Amino acid sequence: MADEVGKVGVDWVGNDIMIDAIKDPKVDGVTCHVAYFDRSVVDRLHKGNWFEDPSDSSISCRQTGPITIGDIDMSEGGEEVFKQGLSLIWKNQVVNRIYDKKNETLIYLSHSRQVQNGSAKMSVTTVSLYGQSVVWTKSKPQ
Repeated sequence: MADEVGKVGVDWVGNDIMIDAIKDPKVDGVTCHVAYFDRSVVDRLHKGNWFEDPSDSSISCRQTGPITIGDIDMSEGGEEVFKQGLSLIWKNQVVNRIYDKKNETLIYLSHSRQVQNGSAKMSVTTVSLYGQSVVWTKSKPQ
């Protein structure tokens, strides 16, 4: 689901910051760019934490075409748009979409999900629908 669009080396041991483009599967015309840290084999061997990447991430979402909104979850918790593993089993980087009906805004939250010891590291971005020509495949929420 994600397309790698950038890779920036940050040190001599091969650690990188990766940048992926993610299209929202239920909202045509919105693309999110997520940046995250990718640890090298040398760094994993040196620090001993072999099986996971850090929880840090950054997200920015923008309108990249005409917006058509499908059957999205309107609940307070929204729904998961994207997930990728940050460890062998226990940790995932997740992007959730929440619709703020009062402000006509899509909110995208990037965070990590862990079995225990959850992380407070997160990043949030919004796409305003106010004044936009938006097509709703179901009726627009009132």
